[in-house]
Amino acid sequence: MKPRKKTGTTSGNSRTQSSKPLSRYRLLIGIAAGVLVILVAAFLCWAWMPVFSKGKPVRFEVQASDSLSDVTARMNSENDNINETLFTLLMTLTGRSDSIKPGPYDIRAGESPYRLMQKLSNGIFAIESVTIIEGWTFHQMRKAIDGHPALKHETAELSDKELMQKLGIEHTHGEGLFYPDTYQFKQDSSDLRIYELAHKTLLKRLNALWESRDHNLPYQSVYEALIMASIIEKETGHSKDRAMVAGVFINRLKKGMKLQTDPTVIYGMGDRYAGKIHKADLLRDTPYNTYTRKGLPPTPIALPGKAALEATFHPAETDALYFVARGDGTSEFSSNLDDHNKAVEKYILKK
Repeated sequence: MKPRKKTGTTSGNSRTQSSKPLSRYRLLIGIAAGVLVILVAAFLCWAWMPVFSKGKPVRFEVQASDSLSDVTARMNSENDNINETLFTLLMTLTGRSDSIKPGPYDIRAGESPYRLMQKLSNGIFAIESVTIIEGWTFHQMRKAIDGHPALKHETAELSDKELMQKLGIEHTHGEGLFYPDTYQFKQDSSDLRIYELAHKTLLKRLNALWESRDHNLPYQSVYEALIMASIIEKETGHSKDRAMVAGVFINRLKKGMKLQTDPTVIYGMGDRYAGKIHKADLLRDTPYNTYTRKGLPPTPIALPGKAALEATFHPAETDALYFVARGDGTSEFSSNLDDHNKAVEKYILKK
């Protein structure tokens, strides 16, 4: 009897054997794809994570001749804040490796490598600032600007008159002509730029208020209104009293009364003022002594802020002619001398 031929065995084994390498290949591809996804996810996570969460900004300077590796090295000049290899990869993949703008930069707490990449490619430079305080004199403003280490000092040796000429301002006296605020600038900017910004800001606000001012105000010019604003700025820091103080001074001007305001006397004393006014100071005549002279002083006596300017052009409607400090920052207002004298006795003489 002839044995039967086996059929299909050889071909079936070959299919099984050939499928095993294919399965391994697919497995390897799956593993590689999974690893790639993990790496991409980790890279994106790194790109959006803060470089550091707290602390002072890290300042660095990019030169025009710097390569990408030079830039990353400069970023880590003080601390190893950022992975240089990953940052180079980020800049390269986004096509920004050749678009870095030279200049001063900083890495601030909470900023990510992606944000830093945007700064470098868009030229978002490190920003400095100087703050001019409401009520400062022009002398104090100049001192703050002259002493700022990040500014290029081109005006420090100029007199006030020379500085006004440099700025194209018609007044020779700079008092009151600059708006108190915080001004930002790029490191090594000219200090002249700060004066220009502060003066232009003041003019913009002042002229807008002049156009919308209340009727029947006694100011002959916008400059006279600025003088009044500076007095109001120095007379009270209490927001609710500014409009009333303005109303009192306007009533006095309309009646031809002397303003009799201490801050103008102090300003006129200059370096002689040692923290206290005496009776002799009130009697000593100067262009700024509103106890000896009627009307407004010749110039502002300080840099008025927003609230003082608004009170100047929109004073309270009142019949008050007098006020005295209560000692808590507020004032007591009176419409006649008898009531005023009682308020003085209550808040001043009995202390």
